[in-house]
Amino acid sequence: MSNQAEHPALMIPGPIEFDDAVLGSMGHFSQSHVGPPFVATFGETLSMLRKLLQTSDPASQPFVISGSGTLGWDLVAANLAERDEEVLVLHTGYFADSFADCFETYGVKATQLKAPIGDRPQLPEIEKALKEKKYKLICVTHVDTSTGVLSEVKALSEMVHRVSPETLMIVDGVCSVGSEEIAFDEWGLDAVITASQKGIGCPPGLSISMFSGRAIEAFKNRKTPPASYFASFKNWLPIMQNYEAKKPSYFATPPTQLINALHTALTQILSRPLSERFAIHRETSKRIKATVDSYGLKQLATKPENQANGMTAMYLPDGIKAPDILPHILKKGVIFAAGLHKEIAPKYIRFGHMGVSVTDPRRDDIDQGLKALKEGLGDVGVKVE
Repeated sequence: MSNQAEHPALMIPGPIEFDDAVLGSMGHFSQSHVGPPFVATFGETLSMLRKLLQTSDPASQPFVISGSGTLGWDLVAANLAERDEEVLVLHTGYFADSFADCFETYGVKATQLKAPIGDRPQLPEIEKALKEKKYKLICVTHVDTSTGVLSEVKALSEMVHRVSPETLMIVDGVCSVGSEEIAFDEWGLDAVITASQKGIGCPPGLSISMFSGRAIEAFKNRKTPPASYFASFKNWLPIMQNYEAKKPSYFATPPTQLINALHTALTQILSRPLSERFAIHRETSKRIKATVDSYGLKQLATKPENQANGMTAMYLPDGIKAPDILPHILKKGVIFAAGLHKEIAPKYIRFGHMGVSVTDPRRDDIDQGLKALKEGLGDVGVKVE
């Protein structure tokens, strides 16, 4: 049984439900951020991120910095690209627009390759774009939180290394890390940026990322300094290297309570094989999607290969909008998310299913969510068999 106060099950694609032990870690007594106990905890946390993202390359470097997942965009744009350089952003929803906007803020020229809503750019058209122009970076959202579209990162990276080997491979993994497999070294990735509050299962407030040795060399070979102070590798790289080596270091005070919570969350994740974690997310996702289909609801991502394993985005029946049904679902003790894609936001809702709601057999969040959805549809006049 949970020690948490009674509350609706939070079934949105982040923040997610948190384990009691993770929340308990937030109540750790105050520590010095340069004292040996915290330095050891932070160092272990960074090392565990290597295991989660499957990198053993000593040239790669994990970063954990105060901020949301959005800060990851700044880390990439400020450090890995320079003004007037070209980057290619693959568009599968709302967050590609924002990533491109971040690049433009730094004077980097972002070209978006877009797909219809619910789909993803296909490898032949991406290959064509890479052959037509030299791009410093290619950026892909592994799972777009606005649409639930899953991108095939492994095959994409293989193609990029074949066609444009000098292009750095950047993955926005905010809605995928912890619920989708990422093999950083094997897939030849140069950056994965994410956040604490989704598949990792730690409260919001941490920007988490991994950069390859190749990406770090690209930073070191810049012709101009980064146009950011807080997001500059110049300031953060030695700090992260020192903490991982369990040496005290200082640029900006780390959020000690959150890092204790992240340490607990990662310890839990790594207590079982990652293959089991990803398998149970896949199995749960299939069950949810089959049930949603049986309710007569159509997913934004209609092709199975495009469907994320940590969330489901579904269109509502004609005449029903998100504000009509979400209050009814809330009355059943469940919180779903409204649509986010600006072109169709009122027409769909999003069901998050990642982390402890999926992996803890003592929890009934998934069944509760499906039941609330069915009953909510009934409340707004949609008959479900």
